Amino acid sequence: MHKSPASHPFTITICGIEELQDHQDANVTHVVSILDPAAPEPSAFEGFGAHKKLELRFHDVIEDNITGYVSPQRHHVEELLAFGRSAMREPNGGHILIHCHMGISRSTAAAVLFLADGKPEWTAKDVMAHVASIRDKAWPNLRMIEIGDHILGLGGHLVDAVRAQHRHLARSLPHVADFMRGSGRAREVD
Repeated sequence: MHKSPASHPFTITICGIEELQDHQDANVTHVVSILDPAAPEPSAFEGFGAHKKLELRFHDVIEDNITGYVSPQRHHVEELLAFGRSAMREPNGGHILIHCHMGISRSTAAAVLFLADGKPEWTAKDVMAHVASIRDKAWPNLRMIEIGDHILGLGGHLVDAVRAQHRHLARSLPHVADFMRGSGRAREVD
């Protein structure tokens, strides 16, 4: 549990679509749903209580010019940051659930950006370490992080911390690194 800028407690949960039903009774107050553009809305949300929701639709890619794919854009990251600020100002605290397809890349990038913005006293390394403690296979989408680092004026420190996480996972889980290379994300690995 963390303290938001206004000193109210909040919790962050990160998961994939297949895990959403596990969080239906978790008193979630805010949901960030990051889906591929053509993906249906997950039916698990029917079992959630009242919550505020931000739905973003883009592919899990890190380059802007891939034919047939919608890459993360500045306006997506700006919407994400605004939603995170609102969630962290909840008067009685909040519980932010962030999901993408697998709960590894887009969702962990969103969590990194929320904390980098909401916990300015934390270093970029602290932010990345905390997200990795929530989701041990965190492989934040580099394009989202690059855009957010620029918006937040962090001088590349957030990018550096995320790249260190990519290197760490590439060493400990080489099959994940191979998957990322094969998915057009070699820039995150090499």
